[in-house]
Amino acid sequence: MGAEPLSPKTDNRTNKTHPTAVDPMGFIATVDTTEARRQDAVVLLELMAEITGQPPRMWGPSIIGFGEYHYKYASGREGDAAAAGFSPRKANLVIYGLQDPPEAGPLLEKLGKFKSSVACVYINKLADIDLGVLRELIDLSYRYITTTDMQSLQSQRD
Repeated sequence: MGAEPLSPKTDNRTNKTHPTAVDPMGFIATVDTTEARRQDAVVLLELMAEITGQPPRMWGPSIIGFGEYHYKYASGREGDAAAAGFSPRKANLVIYGLQDPPEAGPLLEKLGKFKSSVACVYINKLADIDLGVLRELIDLSYRYITTTDMQSLQSQRD
């Protein structure tokens, strides 16, 4: 007799962020932030939809994503995630994945004023950055994440 399969609540190998039926524009209208940041979020939503050719879709309670990709880590964890995305938060706009492509470094240097972590770029307002460079970064990162073996990418980070 084999082991019982893990339940969704205890399986730490599955992605907890899934697409939802929430309207992204409705989410932007109600997010706890400034009106200026909401307006920037609408601009970012339109820009990402245009660049990716994908409609916006909520992923979990706070991420607006475009397209999706499947990942599988060496640990066995796998799932689906937004191929491009952002979250309008109270403190800033968070954009995911811009640092993933190896070629992103020189573009990030020209982006303007932002902070970053391993997977995110934090922007206070779109006026602080070069939108042409942001457009290039979104296009580059979207093409990269949708054409790269994500197991290999994660193995490089571990």
